[in-house]
Amino acid sequence: MALNLHVDGARWRDAQADTLRQRPGLVPVIKGNGYGFGRDLLCAEAERLGVPMVAVGTYAELPGALGTFARDVLVLEPYRAAIHHDLPQLRDTRVVHTVTAPDDLTDLRSVQGDARVVVEGLTSMGRFGMPLSSLPGFVTTARGEGVTLHLPLGSGHVAEISRFVEAVPDNRTWFLSHVTTAELADLQRRFPDREFRPRVGTDLWLGDKAAYEVRAHVLEARPIAKGERVGYRQRPQPAGHLVVVSGGTSHGVAMESPAAAATVRQRAIAVAEGALEAAHRVRSPFTVGGVMPRFAEPPHMQCSLLLLPEGVAPPAVGDTVPVRMRLTTAYPDAVVLS
Repeated sequence: MALNLHVDGARWRDAQADTLRQRPGLVPVIKGNGYGFGRDLLCAEAERLGVPMVAVGTYAELPGALGTFARDVLVLEPYRAAIHHDLPQLRDTRVVHTVTAPDDLTDLRSVQGDARVVVEGLTSMGRFGMPLSSLPGFVTTARGEGVTLHLPLGSGHVAEISRFVEAVPDNRTWFLSHVTTAELADLQRRFPDREFRPRVGTDLWLGDKAAYEVRAHVLEARPIAKGERVGYRQRPQPAGHLVVVSGGTSHGVAMESPAAAATVRQRAIAVAEGALEAAHRVRSPFTVGGVMPRFAEPPHMQCSLLLLPEGVAPPAVGDTVPVRMRLTTAYPDAVVLS
């Protein structure tokens, strides 16, 4: 039994090449679950692309990247003396650290005198960084390789980035997240003597949604009568077919982050989904026989029980069915790259 990510390699790589062409100086982001593909595979893809640098999310991800990618590795997590002081990778000259505070920079340089750094500015994202008022002096002290800015999602970033660029006129290289190709072009026109290097993950690896698909194996399919109880919770079911498929909570099936619900429509959908969940009528992300059947009960660790309505032809054991999943929270058993 397996839940696999199937990838059309040629189409997937064409999308990578397009993104790279549209965003010169791109730094691939390879973090977390590797966007469903796994970090090692993405490091190998970055090698194939020939980029000079990749970015990882945390120091915990650093050893794997250093072992599978031959060039520079930028750590997006800020260096913190209280947490990272004793890490053996601090002395690797391929590592580029993110710093946001003078004390942390002093500690890092006490461990590795020529440690390579970028300074992070505190943007409207508000997560971490050096405030704009203190940034110019800190950039001079750090003698780093640039300034990095983590922006909110959406557009409209040019004005905010411009304020940073104008405040630190001596800094040439800017690492930027969540900027569009149009914004990059606008920034380059405004500041032709600066280098803007976009950090890109989702658009690079998941840009062409038709290039990949998650599929699950059918493990069992049998008719059930109305009122028959199944599963751990022994809930009675309507008549139809019980279909057991590979893929459960350990794969990320039905695991979701809190909804933003920013619009009236999104809030209404969230309320409706909550009502369905309370009534044990949650639609699954699996497509079987052209429909998305509901869960017979919450997913198990490695498989899920689905209720296929009467009148829908059941699949055969061994068939595969597509699964709609958010790949940033997916952990497939294997990646099948054609």
